[in-house]
Amino acid sequence: MFGIDRSDTGGPSFEFTVCAQEPGIVPTKTGFSLLVEHGLSATDDADLVIVPAYGAQPATVPEPVLDALRAAHERGAWVMSICAGAFALGEAGLLDGRACTTHWMHAAELARRFPGARVDPTVLYVDDDRVLTSAGTAAGIDASLYLVRRELGAAAAAVVARRMVVPPHRDGGQAQYVETPLPCDADTLAPLLAWLVEHLDEEHSVPDLAARALMSERTFARRFRAETGTTPAAWIARQRLVRAQELLERTELGVDEVARLAGFGTAAVLRHHFGRVLGTSPQAYRRTFACPQEVAG
Repeated sequence: MFGIDRSDTGGPSFEFTVCAQEPGIVPTKTGFSLLVEHGLSATDDADLVIVPAYGAQPATVPEPVLDALRAAHERGAWVMSICAGAFALGEAGLLDGRACTTHWMHAAELARRFPGARVDPTVLYVDDDRVLTSAGTAAGIDASLYLVRRELGAAAAAVVARRMVVPPHRDGGQAQYVETPLPCDADTLAPLLAWLVEHLDEEHSVPDLAARALMSERTFARRFRAETGTTPAAWIARQRLVRAQELLERTELGVDEVARLAGFGTAAVLRHHFGRVLGTSPQAYRRTFACPQEVAG
């Protein structure tokens, strides 16, 4: 994003520097090494300091690095993280009281380690008072384009995006990329949950479900929350959303038919749930995730 001169196609140019606490050969976990020529003093006058991802379970960051991040933000520079790089910002205290994000796989751990942070695992990136955090690798591009658009204008961001062959702005959030949740490993309700997954296109009331489980309504509601962590209505709605995602990915069925088979009834209701939970529309989801080899068959 920032290390290539794109002025020949009308794009912006940046002074790009890679720095580390100790300059030299820095090995990476992906099989290659970086020659880092600059120390942390490179951050003293930088307009933007970026922390890349540095491991699935980030270790403690050296104090000089944290001091550099704090100093950069205090003097008005942008501080940005990609994926698990957010943990460094958390250790520096830059996430306290701020909205932020990271890859959905690490969001719960980020919230646990830094309870003062307001972690949102559904978005691609968050800007809160010049602290810009982003989700996975591609979301780092989204966040960077956002920053170019904010600082240099939409035209500059469009030129960079065109050169990189990516959309200038990606709709939705990272919730649509989260691994599909499977029915939980319930104890007494496992048979009922398995039956529900096979009958999502039918109407289900708590009295009917309690009767099928051979429980009183009160006992059933208490047991359902204990074993699934949510209510019957919320659990069924989530499973219906999963079913709709599968149908959109693997079939050419129209949105109305997908809504009916998934149990939402109408396309309008399906669109409502997609927008509320996944931050996108059924049509946009299909364009992104459809499996051509299966649709063709």
